[in-house]
Amino acid sequence: MELADLYRDVIVDHNRRPRNFGRLAAATHSAEGNNPLCGDKLHVFVEMKDDVIRDIRFEGSGCAISTASASMMSEAVKGKSRAEATALFASVHGMLTRHDAATDPGLGKLAALAGVREFPMRVKCASLCWHTLNAALAGAAAPVSTE
Repeated sequence: MELADLYRDVIVDHNRRPRNFGRLAAATHSAEGNNPLCGDKLHVFVEMKDDVIRDIRFEGSGCAISTASASMMSEAVKGKSRAEATALFASVHGMLTRHDAATDPGLGKLAALAGVREFPMRVKCASLCWHTLNAALAGAAAPVSTE
């Protein structure tokens, strides 16, 4: 299967059936994010215990890439420490923003997001959830914007 096919299939699957979608009653951290260019709005809820992401959920509305990326992110960071989640953000952000970046094989399904690089206007759609997660983990009060 080619990367383009994998990208399409993974994005479609996670958009149609987003994982960890909905409010998290036991959230200890949360943040809001928005992408004014395409109207994506996202709220990330995180339950931290002993500096580990015990649970994560998100809600909001957005394009297929934004929803799929948030779904994939939520699966990828659950059970990870704050430091591991931050390192994963750095890897994904580098992959999305540097056209010549090699895709880290350790990213698993997240590597499918590399296909977004072919559509520069959509990089902010894919990265919104990651920036919002970082804001939640940092305890930021102001909403995150991709602008």
